[in-house]
Amino acid sequence: MTKGEKKGGLSPGAIIIPLALAQFVCSYAGSNMNVAISDIARDLGTSITGVQTAISFFTMTMAALMIPGSKLTDISGRKKIFLIGLTIYATGALIGALAPFLGVLIVGYSFLEGLGTALLIPPVYILVTVTYSGLARARNFGIVSAAAGIGAAAGPLIGGVITTTFGWRYSFILQIILVIVVIILGLRIVEPPKEGPKHHFDFGSAILSAIGLVLIVVGLQTTSTYGWLTATSSLTIGSTVIIPEGFLSPFLIFLIVGFLFNVGFYYSLKHRERIGKEPLIQTRIFHNRSSNLGLVTQNVQWLVLQGTFFVISVFLQTVRGFSAIETGLVLTASTVGVLFTSSIAARLARRRSQRLLVRGGFVTTLIGIGLLFLFAEQALSGPIAYFLPGLFLIGAGIYPRL
Repeated sequence: MTKGEKKGGLSPGAIIIPLALAQFVCSYAGSNMNVAISDIARDLGTSITGVQTAISFFTMTMAALMIPGSKLTDISGRKKIFLIGLTIYATGALIGALAPFLGVLIVGYSFLEGLGTALLIPPVYILVTVTYSGLARARNFGIVSAAAGIGAAAGPLIGGVITTTFGWRYSFILQIILVIVVIILGLRIVEPPKEGPKHHFDFGSAILSAIGLVLIVVGLQTTSTYGWLTATSSLTIGSTVIIPEGFLSPFLIFLIVGFLFNVGFYYSLKHRERIGKEPLIQTRIFHNRSSNLGLVTQNVQWLVLQGTFFVISVFLQTVRGFSAIETGLVLTASTVGVLFTSSIAARLARRRSQRLLVRGGFVTTLIGIGLLFLFAEQALSGPIAYFLPGLFLIGAGIYPRL
């Protein structure tokens, strides 16, 4: 125990509590809104598409600013950025809870909560890295990852119960309460001193990265209206046709331009390395096979889980007319799957290689998706139980990849 810890700081064993709780809150925020889409749209006088846009913008903001957030952590300190991120997040949640119309919800939830998440998540993993070592580090990374998975999987049920019982605004109030708890605990964190030279922020690369990611996400948002490859209808601004029907879809155009910005981001990093200046991130990370595989695996994991929750939530509420709590209860099948495999994960890790577990998780998830497709027609009007086996297997397959 360090000197600072003896004077009131959290012990190394207790530091993981606020870090895991912070990760849980952020993952919960990404999934609980799905079950309240109809209620929010009705209360704010907007459309289902409008609420879906707010949810997508939350993810877009978080993704666009995560890399700059990581660099700010190196520059200003892990604990400081962690607490700033929590404060911004709580402010956004308060604005979201009080939002009188969609625009205010987007400011609070989509942008401020997204910004807060981008700032507080990198310190979570860096603090685990610098605080623990060996088996303790691996165990606590597992705790934080499990908190992320459970937050995402349990979000629909918790959000459904709160929305049905009290109203969707109280889901934001719950987040505020949890974040206040994390801030109180976070103030007592004593982080190890930073070592090495002073870091500098690479504004040019940060802007290129953010624009590239935003363009790709915005492009994805256009597919429901204009299609994937060719424009199914004309894109107009006012009375001016920007993209005529039958031309390249807006998605492809946004994708190409976004890709070019990301290429520019990479070469901006290379240029700074070549002239001896500190880049936003080191380009060697892009050539690390293990790192790339881990990133791809985790991205696929969240794409499957969040995508499944998003699509099924909208279907249950708009087609089947389910309430928020009914929707959450259906999606609990995935939560049960996550909890099931988490309970046997340690035993599996001792008996099987990590590579085998990851592959097994993907296969299990694919079987679950296959079952959803197989019973999709029956689920349109028949018993909702047709969804449960597929959702359970998707959740069960997610956890081994955490």
